[in-house]
Amino acid sequence: MRTFLTPILTGTAFVAVIAGGAIAQSVAPAPQPAPVPVADPLPATRALFDSYVTAGKMPGIVGAFGVGDSSTIFVASGKIAKDANAAATGPDSLWRVYSMTKPITAMAAMILIEEGKLKLDEPVSDILPAFKNMRVQLNENTIESRPATRPITIRNLLTHTAGLGYTIITKGPLLQLYMEKGLTPGAINAADEVKTRAVRAPTLQEFANRVASVPLIADPGTKWSYSIGLDVMGAVIEKASGMPFDKFVQTRLFDPLKMKSSYWTVPASEIGRFATNYAFVPGGTQMIAFDPAATSVYASPPSFPYGGAGLVMSANDYDRFLHMLQNYGELDGVRVMKVETAKLAMSDLLPPGVEFGGVGGATGGTSGPKMGFGAGGSVILEDKTDSMGAGTYGWGGAAGTIAWVNPVAKIRGAVMVNYFPADKWPVRADVVKALQTDMARYRK
Repeated sequence: MRTFLTPILTGTAFVAVIAGGAIAQSVAPAPQPAPVPVADPLPATRALFDSYVTAGKMPGIVGAFGVGDSSTIFVASGKIAKDANAAATGPDSLWRVYSMTKPITAMAAMILIEEGKLKLDEPVSDILPAFKNMRVQLNENTIESRPATRPITIRNLLTHTAGLGYTIITKGPLLQLYMEKGLTPGAINAADEVKTRAVRAPTLQEFANRVASVPLIADPGTKWSYSIGLDVMGAVIEKASGMPFDKFVQTRLFDPLKMKSSYWTVPASEIGRFATNYAFVPGGTQMIAFDPAATSVYASPPSFPYGGAGLVMSANDYDRFLHMLQNYGELDGVRVMKVETAKLAMSDLLPPGVEFGGVGGATGGTSGPKMGFGAGGSVILEDKTDSMGAGTYGWGGAAGTIAWVNPVAKIRGAVMVNYFPADKWPVRADVVKALQTDMARYRK
């Protein structure tokens, strides 16, 4: 186990965090001949991570935790793979973040809304004409359909209220239709990719056109349903911005935020710090290497950049993204969106009458206290002891990753692991408890 302090925090300079998410005042250290490293600031979190690795629950894990604008604390344990020569985990280890791509795509869309190139309640068909006349399946046992009563809007894509499906949750004949049309925007491993790429759309725009050709599960704006909405949003961003989706994300988010370890395709030179993704044998604790880093599907370019689940990132990079959100659109003096845009993105954007009750952890989603849904992520609406407080925005990934930020309390966290299913262990609940234990130490 290592606790990374960048730079080293000394004496009482560590910004104290009290339980409940409030920020205490830091006290300047008295002058001294040489800096003395502070005791581990997150001992309960460190012990938790160590226990996971020692018990063989995962090869390794990294957490990035921040308070205000003080230095990010990185807590790491184990290695990026079970192999004897695998590298130790650290801030720059690379992980498949899967659905934690969604908040990034959503913030890219919010930048275009800020610039007037999109409108929150604008019909998607204004940008992608194929979505002009959508239809809704009569029931889940058929693909027979009727005309939709209203158009899909940008808000609907951002909040999973468009009526679109997802192969990880859709069932019956609609799932079969999704598979036949190759509506599978994601990569699992090299063997699976051979089959899915044979039928998947070869471009982002063709993918969106195919999505528009299948029935919706409900009228837009009437139901929350986890979906490929953020993948379609990638096609919207591409059209509205006039540049490839991945290039827009790179130039408007990754480059200005100095996120240098965020990839749609992992370069060969970086494979040595890329974690292997594991899968647990059903009903047991045995892990198999499901997507070894050396032969990973992420080492080759995808069919197109997947806005819902396509990125590989480091804990350090995801923390920079969260830090920007914590500061309402700015980091290190660089502003990527206005304060009001960031606040809107992290507010409850659900259409009137629609509620979000959580989604199973195996999908990369989240559940817990009363929640709304913002741009690409959930928003906690009440203070509960099992969360980081009202105002917390975030989401997770199908391989166990977690991300959240509470800009009101000025705290944030990201946890990186890689295994299926994501909810094999209660990491999300465990980390909240451990952090609250650590935060309580600074109450005095």
